[in-house]
Amino acid sequence: MEATAPRRRHLLPLLLLLLLLCGECPPVSGCNEKRMLAMLPRCGKTFAEMMKKVEVWKWCNLSEFIVYYESFTNCTEVETNVVGCYWPNPLAQSFITGVHRRYFHNCSVDRQQWQDPPDEILIPLIVVPILLTLAMTGLVVWRSKRAAQVV
Repeated sequence: MEATAPRRRHLLPLLLLLLLLCGECPPVSGCNEKRMLAMLPRCGKTFAEMMKKVEVWKWCNLSEFIVYYESFTNCTEVETNVVGCYWPNPLAQSFITGVHRRYFHNCSVDRQQWQDPPDEILIPLIVVPILLTLAMTGLVVWRSKRAAQVV
């Protein structure tokens, strides 16, 4: 009886690995879109409950709710896989987009407007490399002619 206990201990990590790898594998029967659309709102409801903990003015600060959002994303992935659908898919994406519209419609990304530097800076940045290239080319030609005369 004691000899079987070590064998079981060695099988446990293998079983856990198999559960992790295939625990969320979609069934072979195919995607049940109706069931998926019925299950995804549960994820949205849970996310809504978690977002109540975050003040509305902090909804655009990802660090305030990243854990809740990760949980929401994982939930949609699991629910989609349980009914045999791949994730993401167009239906799941449209559900997630709806959640985004509800919570993050006022969040905008402040994009920096790039513009050229003033001419006083831009002209030297263009002219100096050109002049250095010409000077180096002239120096190489002059040295190669001089070396040919010495030999």
